[in-house]
Amino acid sequence: MKTHKNNDWETKPTDRFVLKWIKCHLSARVTPALVQHDWLQPWMITVSSACMGVLGGIIFASGWGWMAGLLAGASQVLDGVDGQFARLTGKAGNHGAFLDSVLDRYTDGAMVIGLIIYLVRLPAHMPLWVVLALGGFAFIGSNLISYSSARAANLKIDLGKPTIASKGTRMTVMILSGLCSVIWPQIPIVALVYLAIHPNLVVLRYIVKAYHSEY
Repeated sequence: MKTHKNNDWETKPTDRFVLKWIKCHLSARVTPALVQHDWLQPWMITVSSACMGVLGGIIFASGWGWMAGLLAGASQVLDGVDGQFARLTGKAGNHGAFLDSVLDRYTDGAMVIGLIIYLVRLPAHMPLWVVLALGGFAFIGSNLISYSSARAANLKIDLGKPTIASKGTRMTVMILSGLCSVIWPQIPIVALVYLAIHPNLVVLRYIVKAYHSEY
């Protein structure tokens, strides 16, 4: 187990306040207990987190919003644990970071699709085409946030500070909407509208910022 100062193992410099809170207050409570198991590898935690998140999306699509929220919440906590575990055990590497980023897209996508199907099956106060259109923008925007950030880094384009529309925020919105669906079954509509608007506005800002960086 590596020695770290000031709890620098808990977060990464790119983590925004939502992810920081989850990692510092939730993931950091789990990680030290797992470090004691020599057989455990970071990739095992990463895969477990992704499977739990994808399952959450399937459960959401089945109409069990509150259960999907619980599964996605547990997945989000584990998503912070794998990186902390890797740093504490000295097993952090590019391959692990790559696997984590790729599987995050599956978790994110599964939850968005599950949210869309949940609302399609639920009698909503809006036409079906509106739900599907919002769902399409939500799915595309969520993926483009990560892709545009990675592409900009590859091209050495400075996009400024990490956006608040990061995976941590998007997942938290979906988790809360799923949990609160017990009280108001149609509240996931709020999450869908947010996901359709905010991430795409951020991507648009990225495009403008990238354009101006050339001139």
